[in-house]
This record gives sequence, C-alpha cells and structure tokens, in this order.
Amino acid sequence: MNIIYTKLSKEHLDSIAALDKLCFTLCWSRALFESELSNINAHYTVAICDGKVVGYVGIVCVAGEGSITNIAVHPDYRNHGIATCLLDMILNFADENELEFVTLEVRESNINAIHLYEKFGFETVGKRKNYYSDNHETALLMTKYTIHQST
Repeated sequence: MNIIYTKLSKEHLDSIAALDKLCFTLCWSRALFESELSNINAHYTVAICDGKVVGYVGIVCVAGEGSITNIAVHPDYRNHGIATCLLDMILNFADENELEFVTLEVRESNINAIHLYEKFGFETVGKRKNYYSDNHETALLMTKYTIHQST
C-alpha cells in the first residue's frame, strides 16, 4: 500500500468532509475545513492512497500550545499504520514549531485511539463530562509534553 502524505489543500475539501462524515457522528462541514485553510494557526496533513483521501490529522497552534482537532482514517484503510504515521507527523510538526505541549480530546469508549495516543506518550490529565452532544459521553483530555516544555 503506497500512501502519500501531503498538506491539506482546496482540492481535498470534498474528500476530507466525506471522510469526516464517515468516521464521526459529530462531523465537520466542508465549510469548516475550508476555513481552516486560511487559519494561519492550523496545520492539516492528509493521507492519500491511489488518489483517494484515506486519512487526515489537524492541529491548531496558539501561544506555544497545540490542540489536535481530529485524526481520522477511512475504515477500509485502518490497521495499516496510517494513524500512527499521521500522529507521528503532527508531533514532529509540534516539535519543529517548538510547542510546549499538545492536547486532544477522545471519547472515553475509543480504546483503540487511547492506546495509540498513550503509545506516543500522551497522558490523561482530565475528563470533560458530557462533552459529546450526540450521546453525552465523557471525553478524556490527553496531553503530551514536548522537549520544548518550559522548566
């Protein structure tokens, strides 16, 4: 499987919105992804296989902190290391931009994602009760401190 990783561009918007709808019950609109293209604090990477967007990850950086907005992989392409590669790439981006830490929220029931994040050194630092509006599930707030953390 040959996967190409590239920066999100306008040509990916329809595909990334469709992928988001497939992967999440609370999905982002195409317009929201389009607005991220002009957000100087946002950075998105897409994974492409045979011309098809099969995954993506995004981060918003403000005041030396990063917040991963979403990470998604098409169900037909899971368990091939795409999410691992996307997460690795976004954490390298965080290091290159000297972010002190990176945070994300994840559904408490999403055990596979939690294990992936823990593998990369994320730790659960809190909970956001009733965070998800579709089923009022709790979100775990996970943080990874980088090598640029202030002492």
